[in-house]
Amino acid sequence: MSEKAVVIGSNSFSGASFVDYILGEGIETIGISRSLEPNPVFLPYKKRSSSLFQFFQLDINHDLSEILKITDKERPDYVVNFAAQSMVAESWRNPEHWFQTNTVATVNLHDELRKRDYLKKYVHISTPEVYGSCEGLVKENTHYNPSTPYAVSRAAADMSLMSFCNAYRFPGVFTRAANVYGPGQQLYRIMPRTILFFIIGRKLQLHGGGHSVRSFIHIRDVADGTLRVARLAEPGEIYHFSTARNISIRNLVEMIAAQLGVSFDENVEIIGERLGKDAAYLLDSSSARQKLQWQDKITLEQGIEETIAWVRDNLEEIKKQPFDYIHKP
Repeated sequence: MSEKAVVIGSNSFSGASFVDYILGEGIETIGISRSLEPNPVFLPYKKRSSSLFQFFQLDINHDLSEILKITDKERPDYVVNFAAQSMVAESWRNPEHWFQTNTVATVNLHDELRKRDYLKKYVHISTPEVYGSCEGLVKENTHYNPSTPYAVSRAAADMSLMSFCNAYRFPGVFTRAANVYGPGQQLYRIMPRTILFFIIGRKLQLHGGGHSVRSFIHIRDVADGTLRVARLAEPGEIYHFSTARNISIRNLVEMIAAQLGVSFDENVEIIGERLGKDAAYLLDSSSARQKLQWQDKITLEQGIEETIAWVRDNLEEIKKQPFDYIHKP
């Protein structure tokens, strides 16, 4: 039987990559984001020219009734929500903007979707930031310990959604992925920014010397896991997607420098650490591997090569795009 999905936040890196992945699986898809579709260089699904996709510019803060009209008309099997104010460091400047989108508007969305009996699954794309800085591998039942306005706003919505799952039997499920990367990622993120700056000869600023440890996972592996969650997860379940390989930000930048044949010392400037930066959050993804038969397939070396190729192939267009994060309330 044919499947249909509504993807909220379809212009985000993860959202656009997920749209591309499920279109490849033959799933009819409706994309919703608050901004017009950006340059096609950031939208991998544009290469498909698929008749299965349609896009609507709508904001969960202001256009919830219009979003619900679309879902009621289309009656999707799945709603997958990537929409969020997602920058961690900037959340200290205007925390109310993060709470408005990530908590208030998101809870309002959940409160309406729980009334829709056509939904097979609502997939809430959460973040490991809700756990704060942790030691060892973090399991899905780890208590929240958020350390930034961004993380607190996401944790609040997560807890609210879980209460809806328990009280209303709403078919909500959660995903939390390690640091995603890949072709099409916004240029203020560490991997495309490092690659771009090294190619064009601009010095990269590395916060705190890059000593925080992360697991970097290719976005296609995460998209595969997200679709498995939509199809297979039980209401209220949480799944992590991560690789077994952990690496410091500094070592990642050194890897990129080596692949591009540039000097790390000559192209990197060490500056102060960001406020509230978590030293590490390393996710235990054994549940996804066992229950969903999911596995990560793309090595970090392969992913870096692929992302370098994307930057080089689109360099002239990429150089015209904003290099830094631009906040939209």
